Amino acid sequence: MSPKLSEILHEAFREVRPRTLAPLMHIRFYPFVSINNTIRLRQGELYIRLSDLLEGAPEAVLYSIVYILLAKLYRKPIDRIHSGRYRRHLASHDLTAKARLVRQMRGRKHIRSARGHHYHLEEIFEELNRRFFHGLMGRPQLTWSKNHSRRSLGHYDPAHNTIVISRVFDDPRVPRYAVEYILFHEMLHLKHPVKLRGTRRCVHSREFHDEEKMFPELELARKFLRVL
Repeated sequence: MSPKLSEILHEAFREVRPRTLAPLMHIRFYPFVSINNTIRLRQGELYIRLSDLLEGAPEAVLYSIVYILLAKLYRKPIDRIHSGRYRRHLASHDLTAKARLVRQMRGRKHIRSARGHHYHLEEIFEELNRRFFHGLMGRPQLTWSKNHSRRSLGHYDPAHNTIVISRVFDDPRVPRYAVEYILFHEMLHLKHPVKLRGTRRCVHSREFHDEEKMFPELELARKFLRVL
């Protein structure tokens, strides 16, 4: 534990629990696959691991991260100054680019197949590309998920340039327009990356919503998803 990190940790602990004697505490940077930070209380000792992507971050940012972790552990309210400072740092261009590169190098994306038993994602992508993007969108990796997840119906992973669609849609009982809508939604994420507005991440921008309304069977698809 570096002296500076130790100093930050003890100062943050005093702010979160000013009338409590600090336990033995350990803090270090750790090579997570993505930007991740953890805190554990084991046998009366605190263990904090910060993503090594945060090495070199301003001391104020590191302090805010440690403060947030301690506040969550001890169920204390989180000051907006600290949460806002951390979100702004996470959204910075340099850190975003670095995180994406590290995920590519350290993480493994399990690509199975775009060809399902009933639907072929590459064929649907090319059709949607022609209909809505003038055929100009570069095709990312496309794959069905391993499991029939109903919690995560689809997602776009920018680090691996991959769209994953839940295998629950690869079923003859699922209308084609529902598969098309889910894939179209993720293609819009490819076109409209997440942006920061103030201290808030904007996942679905106005432009995103406006283009999504261009999908002809939008309401039918949403109705089907509500009962899936």
